[in-house]
Amino acid sequence: MNPSAFDPRTHQPAAAELAGRIIAITGASAGIGRAVALECARHGATVILIGRDERRLSDAHADIEAACGRTDSTLVQLDLENALAGDYDALAHAIHERFGRLDGLLHNAGLLGRLAPVEYYDVPTWCRVLQVNLTAAFALTQVLLPLLKLSADAAVVFTGSSVGRVGRPNWGAYAVSKAGIENLVQVLAAELAGITRVRVNAINPGPVRTQMRRQAYPAEDAAALPLPESLTAPYLALLGPASRGVTGGSFDAQAVR
Repeated sequence: MNPSAFDPRTHQPAAAELAGRIIAITGASAGIGRAVALECARHGATVILIGRDERRLSDAHADIEAACGRTDSTLVQLDLENALAGDYDALAHAIHERFGRLDGLLHNAGLLGRLAPVEYYDVPTWCRVLQVNLTAAFALTQVLLPLLKLSADAAVVFTGSSVGRVGRPNWGAYAVSKAGIENLVQVLAAELAGITRVRVNAINPGPVRTQMRRQAYPAEDAAALPLPESLTAPYLALLGPASRGVTGGSFDAQAVR
């Protein structure tokens, strides 16, 4: 299917749409990642919650158990800013030992950094943002690809942004990292098409009531923004069977403002 003919915003997930699927989500302890993890579990998936804050991960795990009655979700503490090759390898090994494959991977973890002109941008902050938003996403995808290839229908979803499509003043490292994500999706999708059953797409969540949004727009009326829980259907569409055959696309979770 041509990605331009697919619109995940119109998707209405069936009750057991993700039944039997193993889906890993980074940044799963809060915001969009937590909301998507809960909805994936509600629709039948076994979820691997990945984040750096163990307490918040445990809270997200408890929410899934309370809401869905499921005890099969797994939490993994992983700091993407400081993770080493061995940490990625250990995660891949643990998933292989427990599940034998991986059906979905959502890269939701992200770091805003600071809003400043390139001329004055702090170099260490630039490196941190590129590490978390782009390099870690590449490294995690690479190490988990063998497990994704073992799935009969696997999906990798990267979190994009409108500033990754068209750069804006003062968005610095964040915009550059998201532009890299857009290109990584195209490269990886083309490499895997026709020789694997792994599809690769990006999704731009748009303005959402999250901590990162508040950091970027502190004077904005947060009450006017949608909650993460209201935008999960497009994510489920891209992680589940609804997007089978769709790869190399960049989609929006809500109407572009």
